[in-house]
Amino acid sequence: MDLTLTVMTAPNPRDTGVAEPAGAPAPAVVPDDTVLSRRYRALSIGVVSVVLLIAFEATAVGTAMPVAARELNGVPLYAFAFSGYFTTSLFGMVLSGQWSDRRGPLAPLTWGIASFAAGLLIGGTAGAMWLFILGRAVQGLGGGLVIVALYVVVGRAYPERLRPAIMAAFAAAWVVPSIVGPLASGAVTEHLGWRWVFLGIPVIVVLPVALALPQIRRLASGPVGDAPGAAGPAPHPGAEAPASFDRRRIRLALAISFGAGLLQYAAQDLRWLSLLPGALGVALLVPAVLGLLPRGTWRAARGLPSVVLLRGVAAGSFIAAESFVPLMLVTQRGLSPTLAGFSLAAGGGTWALGSWVQSRPRLEPHRERLMTVGMLLVAFAIAAAPSVLIHSVPAWTLAVAWGFGCFGMGLVISSTSVLLLHLSAPEEAGTNSAALQISDGLSNVLLLAIGGAAFAALGGGTVSHAATEATGSHPAAFAAVFLPMAAVALAGVWVAARVRER
Repeated sequence: MDLTLTVMTAPNPRDTGVAEPAGAPAPAVVPDDTVLSRRYRALSIGVVSVVLLIAFEATAVGTAMPVAARELNGVPLYAFAFSGYFTTSLFGMVLSGQWSDRRGPLAPLTWGIASFAAGLLIGGTAGAMWLFILGRAVQGLGGGLVIVALYVVVGRAYPERLRPAIMAAFAAAWVVPSIVGPLASGAVTEHLGWRWVFLGIPVIVVLPVALALPQIRRLASGPVGDAPGAAGPAPHPGAEAPASFDRRRIRLALAISFGAGLLQYAAQDLRWLSLLPGALGVALLVPAVLGLLPRGTWRAARGLPSVVLLRGVAAGSFIAAESFVPLMLVTQRGLSPTLAGFSLAAGGGTWALGSWVQSRPRLEPHRERLMTVGMLLVAFAIAAAPSVLIHSVPAWTLAVAWGFGCFGMGLVISSTSVLLLHLSAPEEAGTNSAALQISDGLSNVLLLAIGGAAFAALGGGTVSHAATEATGSHPAAFAAVFLPMAAVALAGVWVAARVRER
């Protein structure tokens, strides 16, 4: 995919308004900057490679996880291997935002990659399930540090006109892993063992890190205003990054992590006694979320609050719905798990295409309209998904509809990242990027919990360990998931109209 972004040539600095003498040689034409021009090439390849490896791990680990849990006699603790990653990543996001704003993104990115690799090594060598879960928690902390630091690198190292293109490259980096990751992981797990899925990634991460870190040190290191060669805007007059961390935000980050962990524990242990940790989780989450997200987020105040809210609305509704697509195709239409999974494979390509479209310079003035169209496509795809419950409707129609939905997500998700950096002062880029990721992650958990509860309440049935069949699943249970999520996505159309400040 072409990751370059053509921009208008800057005025010739030699042009003083005086005519050149006849016969004078024409001034050399300076090529337009792109994300792959000499200044940015090594940095772009490095950071996109980091995203590529994280994407490959995220798509591959789900294939190896059931085998790991069975061999470690930890099937009852299976869900905690996922929730452990999520809860620590929330804390990592807030910490990385604070760290990047005050010291620059180089240190949190370095420590994040090291933590991510250490977690993979702990998990890959674990002899017991509790140690495997610990490895996932260490890995989640690193993932949270890395994702926010990468956003700050984009905001500091790239001029505003190139940010849509590098965000499109990030989206494109997920295409190949989403298709190849599960197949490669399955082959490695079958022939070499599940441990090599975890142990192989730390080895191949060395090259992109060695390529990216020197460039980040050159273009985006240090506190705001001190980054050598930074291409981003200068800090506001009088703005100065605080030298110390905001302890209140660190406490809120701990609260949001513990609160999310308690809520997930309560959701995984459906007994009356679980109401207590569930209530405690809510009590921790609500004030923490209100303190960590921009003021006015929940009422969709114009500008940055609506950008952060839209990210959560789009990601939560789409991912919650997508989680039930393979199960619906397997249990209601009789597709094999492989075919059901491949029904979503084309979506990786259309998602990247949508992200590429939003990066076109001529569409920049119409970004709000693009996001509105994107949310309409997302709502359409989710609402159309349960149509395959009618057996006269071909199953492949869902794959087509989901492709359009993924195209809409490419328009929306990359645009929220671009707008967030545009609306953030340089000294607040890390904090606001953390808020964007928190909105994304929390909405996934909450809407998945709501969808799962509705699915179970209407006879969703129980899924076997082989994940190839469900007993007692009722079509209405799937409709109870997709239609409310379509309504949430439709509400995102209104939020998209409020992302621009008046």
